[in-house]
Amino acid sequence: MARRNKILVPEAREGLDRLKERVTNTRQADQTKYEVAKEQGIHLEKGYNGNIKAKDAGKVGGQIGGNMVKEMIRMAQQQLNEKR
Repeated sequence: MARRNKILVPEAREGLDRLKERVTNTRQADQTKYEVAKEQGIHLEKGYNGNIKAKDAGKVGGQIGGNMVKEMIRMAQQQLNEKR
C-alpha cells in the first residue's frame, strides 16, 4: 500500500517511523495502525478501508498521532531543560 500522507522533509520518514514504534511499543511502524485498530475493536484490513466510518478511522489515527505529538513535546521540553 502506498503512503498517501506527505511529510515536508522526506528524509524524516525514518525518524518518524522510529518515533511511532517507540510511542506505540511496536517493532514495525507500518503495522501500528492495525494493532491500534484491533485494540479499539475496529476491523481494519491491509489495502482499501474506505468502508469504515470516519469516526472509527479517527480513533485509530488520532490515538497514534496524538501520542506521537505528546512524545515530541516531552522530548522538546527535556532538551530545553538540559540546555539550562
